[in-house]
Amino acid sequence: MLSLENAFFEDDVRDFVGRIVRFLRLNDDHIDFSAEPKIDGLSMSLRYEGGELVKAATRGDGFEGEDVTANIRTLKDVPEKLKGRNVPKVCEVRGEVYMTKKAFLKLNERQKAAGETVFANPRNSAAGSLRQKDPSITASRPLGFFAYAWGAMSFVPESTQVDMLHWFEGCGFKINPLTKRCHSISDLLKFYHNIEERRAKLDYDIDGVVYKVDRLAWQERLGFVSDAPRWAIAHKFPAERAMTVLRDIEIQVGRTGSFTPVGKLEPVGVGGVIVQNVTLHNEDYIKGIGNKGEVLREGRDIRIGDTVVIQRAGDVIPQVVDVVLDKRPKTAREFHFPKKCPCPLHTDVVREETATGEEGSRARCTGEFACPYQKIEHLKLFVSRRAFDIDGLGEKQLQYFFDEGWVKEPADIFTLEKRNAKLKLEEVEGYGVTSVRNLFGAIESRRKIALERFIYALGMRHVGETTALALARGYGSWDGFHDACLKVAKGDEEAIADMDALDQIGDTVIKSIADYFGESHNRGIVERLTKEVEIVDAEKPKSNSAVAGKTVVFTGSLEKMTRDEAKATAERLGAKVSGSVSKKTDLVVAGPGAGSKLAEANKHGVKVLTEDEWLKLIGE
Repeated sequence: MLSLENAFFEDDVRDFVGRIVRFLRLNDDHIDFSAEPKIDGLSMSLRYEGGELVKAATRGDGFEGEDVTANIRTLKDVPEKLKGRNVPKVCEVRGEVYMTKKAFLKLNERQKAAGETVFANPRNSAAGSLRQKDPSITASRPLGFFAYAWGAMSFVPESTQVDMLHWFEGCGFKINPLTKRCHSISDLLKFYHNIEERRAKLDYDIDGVVYKVDRLAWQERLGFVSDAPRWAIAHKFPAERAMTVLRDIEIQVGRTGSFTPVGKLEPVGVGGVIVQNVTLHNEDYIKGIGNKGEVLREGRDIRIGDTVVIQRAGDVIPQVVDVVLDKRPKTAREFHFPKKCPCPLHTDVVREETATGEEGSRARCTGEFACPYQKIEHLKLFVSRRAFDIDGLGEKQLQYFFDEGWVKEPADIFTLEKRNAKLKLEEVEGYGVTSVRNLFGAIESRRKIALERFIYALGMRHVGETTALALARGYGSWDGFHDACLKVAKGDEEAIADMDALDQIGDTVIKSIADYFGESHNRGIVERLTKEVEIVDAEKPKSNSAVAGKTVVFTGSLEKMTRDEAKATAERLGAKVSGSVSKKTDLVVAGPGAGSKLAEANKHGVKVLTEDEWLKLIGE
């Protein structure tokens, strides 16, 4: 299940439409869009086979979610069997589970009267209700479901987004009645402002509107960037603000040693959520200086004791946007950024350099993995949902194991069960025979992991999920990637050039990988970990096209498609797109004005195609 890019301003929407026009090379900007309120609920995927509901899962990390089939069957808005005609054999319906505001207030009244948990907002109450172990509890709570998208389908019954929504309606689903087909940018913005005006009167929470290219054939051509579709965007409502007092400022040390100052607030409600902590970004931000040296808040610094204006937009971490000087007390204290890490080693703190060699705004501890703060943060990343996703090993448990010296590095997690005869986890407060057995079962179930998740879990600087996926696809296997990393760390020019040729990989990532694998301590961590787990090779292209598995380079001015569309099409057909030519390149597609890359192709004897020859090869 995908994420959506966000638009916060009208110009963002204009840019979004402009990108689509350029990508599709349209002569005008006449594109129809579907527009619908963005429900602030819980994303859900429903799989039907032969018209019968067989599985329901939460969004989870986008790849793996929580099975809530028994609970979802209690929702009146979710049909057990699809109605109507033309129903695909396999039909995955996606949408949002929500609770109305009226139902939320009544639920909280009942919860309070029974002395049970009171929910913070309808979204939390919907999520909590759906995750009940007892489906009868879910059934007692009024949850709704709006269908708005689909996943796996044997075939797609309609040709536009809006028509697909009406098809869902014919199958027995509820769709948002405010959804509309818009024909221009002005239509989109008019719809947005209309919904914004009606927002407070709606009986369900929304946090913006979603625009999607209506024609499904164009959606397919546009494809995706990372895990977000090019053909859709969420136009978010303005950030909500509140005023409160900054009690203190604390420093958090991240897994890469980066220092983040966190403001401790007098608790305040913002958009239905109680906010107690707020990010202050870095030393310069506190002083009133931006990342590019620009003046922030008219130069007003942030002091402990100040009355501050905080802002929260959607799920974005709240931040301080202004200081109310009229309310600044005489006792307000300036915050002095530490020169030493607060860890027991008290290692030096340095400001990072930018790509141009200038001093950056981010401060880092120089202790690397010797710093206990970085060690524990690395472990937290390792067990997180998008990495190994080990259930039952949360921050509290992990911190306890770390403090006790039981888990100092990732491999230790997988040897816990072997060492338990001596550790005796069953005797630890909060644990018991059953909980320990469940923990060991959860750990055991994660001994097998996809290559991209493993690379991400290593915690290398500048290697996030998207970069890890690009590396996994580029090398295919752990052995291939590991061998390349060791060579890059030794300065092997050919290995560096091969890595640089991968799409989305550049000097910053390569240097980070070289630094990581150039350190013997890190190599030891990796070697011990790989003895405990099985790393699954990257998924091979499913396409049986003529270019599946081939490395392709586009150069020159393409006339029948944009570079982005050419790249998206090639990747959809199972090809790997590279930014440079080497002897490992299979095809170079050269348009007018091709220069050095064409020369490199001739030098290495790489097959060169014209744009027309490429289109003929891929059958378009």
